[in-house]
Amino acid sequence: MNCKQKRLRISPWFRLALLLSLAGCSGSAEAPGDSREAASGVSHKSFADAVHAVMMADRTVYATHVVTRLKKQEAPVSPSEYWEDEEHTIPLPAQMFRMGATLVSEDSTAGFSYALKSKWPLNEQNKPKSDVEVEALDFLVDHPGENFYGKEELGGTEYFIAAYADRAVAEACWSCHNEHSNRLDTYPEFKKDDVMGGVIVRIPMQ
Repeated sequence: MNCKQKRLRISPWFRLALLLSLAGCSGSAEAPGDSREAASGVSHKSFADAVHAVMMADRTVYATHVVTRLKKQEAPVSPSEYWEDEEHTIPLPAQMFRMGATLVSEDSTAGFSYALKSKWPLNEQNKPKSDVEVEALDFLVDHPGENFYGKEELGGTEYFIAAYADRAVAEACWSCHNEHSNRLDTYPEFKKDDVMGGVIVRIPMQ
């Protein structure tokens, strides 16, 4: 589901940072009317693609080089779902991601929000909450390698929606899901690079 977007008004410095990041990334599907010309601003699609690239880079590094590494060695610190109540533990990748999303949602100047969702959630917070989120997750599973773009109205505000596949990028990801006590019998057995859910980015269209 593609749609035509209006242009975002953002600061010149943030625009420059986005354009620099865009030089090294590209979306899987172009939305009609999308443009990356600096003079006319940054489209909703290009903005979403850029912030998602940063999110995934940070998450992949944390999952691969911190969490998985700690699990494979006898380290004094270990990753744990219950890190807030246990000593010498750190958050899991999904928890780190959710904490970042909360901080962004509390920042009125951010201009966007994002969330991690899944058709097979271990945490109720990660269940899809709208028809568009359900549609997006189904699309990501049925169309490997493609992104989902669309529109949604919530509380009288129209949003541009971008959804990206959340893949099992590190052993810590799929082993945690496959062995978790909240895992239902109907959930698939995940392996490397499987689509485990989706990252939903929302941008108000004003």
